[in-house]
Amino acid sequence: MSRLATLTASGDYSEATAPYSVAFTPDAELYPFTSRWFDSSVGRIHYIDEGDGRPLLLMHGNPDWSFLYRKMIPLLAPHFRCVAVDYPGFGLSVHPKGYSYLPRDHARVVAELVEHLDLRDTVLVGQDWGGPIGFDVASRMPERFSGLVAGNTMIWPSTFFLQRTFSRVTGRPFMQRLLVKRHLFVRRVMKSLLQAPVTDEELRHYIDVAPTPHSRLGHAIFPKAIVGETAWLTALERRVNTTLADRPMLRITGMRDVPMTTRAFLRKWDAMWPAATKLDLADAGHFWQEDEPVLAAEAIIAAYAA
Repeated sequence: MSRLATLTASGDYSEATAPYSVAFTPDAELYPFTSRWFDSSVGRIHYIDEGDGRPLLLMHGNPDWSFLYRKMIPLLAPHFRCVAVDYPGFGLSVHPKGYSYLPRDHARVVAELVEHLDLRDTVLVGQDWGGPIGFDVASRMPERFSGLVAGNTMIWPSTFFLQRTFSRVTGRPFMQRLLVKRHLFVRRVMKSLLQAPVTDEELRHYIDVAPTPHSRLGHAIFPKAIVGETAWLTALERRVNTTLADRPMLRITGMRDVPMTTRAFLRKWDAMWPAATKLDLADAGHFWQEDEPVLAAEAIIAAYAA
């Protein structure tokens, strides 16, 4: 039985067998960007493309979408061409029929967009699952990527007890049903990890963009993938070491984020990029784009702007 079928076996989410697009319009003051669309191999994908210059490929994680970068893009756009994509099943992108929602398949779609836009001399910015998804893309077409930014993410199979336990617990059928039925990943997990206050209207952009159980399937697949995609992550780590190890790295770390700030976790990054530039954000957590957008944008500008 496929992962998608496992979620829909109870019959509660039969709508997942058909393509689905969310009828949600972002507030123009909070998200003052032009929506663009790409007809990918799995359906219509939403992205924004703001500014001029060296491309920045801004990759979101779970359970968010390109809205996560809304505070940083106005600061970055005078220096860079900012491309932020919503993965299939996230944000304003289509929820495709029979789609796996696995990170490897998100990476294939993002790679299609990179080729469609012919992005070159690109700086990858990856946080949470945007790290492994983005590094998969970059490691398969390294000639298009000349710089890296990683923050509160991993690009290897997890050996950390807290992460693996979280993955196994959230992967149980009961928890999978709660994640999609009760919107737990936004309402509980994400909300608890935010360090800076967000307004009700801002939080609504994370909640209302996924209004049905079907539209939250991707939220449930990602935590399972921490353990479930061990083989894919193992291959990713090997490929990154052979294709991207010579690229300059800026590591942004929201320090209020266990387990992604443990000594063992950060030593792993140090071993892969010993010469990395580091920005440790003492008052930020997992979602540093929300908590410290100005400091993060300034660091990217200092590292990669011409």
